[in-house]
Amino acid sequence: MTETTRLTRGVRAGIDTDPGQGAIVPPLYLSTTYSFTGFDEPRRYDYSRCGNPTRDVLGEALATLEGGHGATVTPTGLAAITLTTSLLLAPGDTVLIPHDCYGGTWRLFDTLAARGHLRYRTVDLGDAAALAAELDGPEPPTVVWVETPSNPLLRITDLAAVSTAAHAAGATVVVDNTFLSPALQRPLEHGADLVVHSTTKFINGHSDVVGGAVIARTPEQHEQLQDLANVLGLVGSPFDAYLTLRGLRTLHTRLRAHEENADAVLAEVLDHPAVAAVHHPSLPTHPGHEVAARQQDGFGSMLSLDLLGGEAAVRAFVDGLVCFSLAESLGGTESLVAHPATMTHASMTPEARAVAGIGDGLLRLSVGIEHPDDLRADVRAALDRAAAATTTPLPLPGRAAG
Repeated sequence: MTETTRLTRGVRAGIDTDPGQGAIVPPLYLSTTYSFTGFDEPRRYDYSRCGNPTRDVLGEALATLEGGHGATVTPTGLAAITLTTSLLLAPGDTVLIPHDCYGGTWRLFDTLAARGHLRYRTVDLGDAAALAAELDGPEPPTVVWVETPSNPLLRITDLAAVSTAAHAAGATVVVDNTFLSPALQRPLEHGADLVVHSTTKFINGHSDVVGGAVIARTPEQHEQLQDLANVLGLVGSPFDAYLTLRGLRTLHTRLRAHEENADAVLAEVLDHPAVAAVHHPSLPTHPGHEVAARQQDGFGSMLSLDLLGGEAAVRAFVDGLVCFSLAESLGGTESLVAHPATMTHASMTPEARAVAGIGDGLLRLSVGIEHPDDLRADVRAALDRAAAATTTPLPLPGRAAG
């Protein structure tokens, strides 16, 4: 038989790998320590921070899905970023980050920079000239950090182009693939060196586990990450790994339902007069549509929209929602709505949010797998409430959105 598909490999990760008892599902190993076979004769596992069978099964599955040589499983997504940063950057080194990245990522780099651990600069990675100026400048970056699609504005970065340019300048390329997961995008195939995930999101998919992972292109990078994770204690718990692996098995199936529902929601928001702009790469008017179609296997279920009425319209929109919960995070089976300016990106300065384009009227939607008719009705009613709360004259229907 030829090699199985990526979907099948995800479903069968760790299945039938228990020779002792023949368990179909890989066992959960909670033991913190393991006995030696004799003096100076350790087994494969000796202490759970150094290595754990359950955690390793998850890491192997993630590496397989991303096409890497290994995955280091961490306790949170930010721990994955911290681990990667600790490996690649020394004091005085610069990391180039997107101007519209996740607020927690921005806060981490800003905090580390304030303490002298690194330096960072922001750039619009969709602007080739701006990127070239940064790479060719007097202080070129050691690392180029990429989010695509970006959080929360769904901007698209051409991974192949950025990787080629960054490598020519001697920089390492790290891609946060949380918004799509390896089911829809595999950055290593487009030239990236490392991929990070908040496995809390789509990979686990049930909003009941916090976790992260770093997938390496080369065995050498993976070994370095594993060693450093052990030294720093940035390792995921076995129970969290077990639950994440369970969620991973339905990743591809869930994402199909997520995307279908996102299309249904888009149909409601595109021409509603309360909406100033819609951000989703499936739209032909989206600046990154062609790149996304080329490097992704789907457009994903995250979308954001700007309401004309600003914060007053936002308050009216979220007040009375039935199928969308007002909450941070994303990628679970349930639909969520967030107000980035006061929630996910509140840690950014007002100036940084303004540069990123994150205004008071911006909402981010994580579309779940509820019945699409219920989601459409909920969004339609919410937009009608937002329109009623908008004092700015509303445009006529039929506007183009991008």
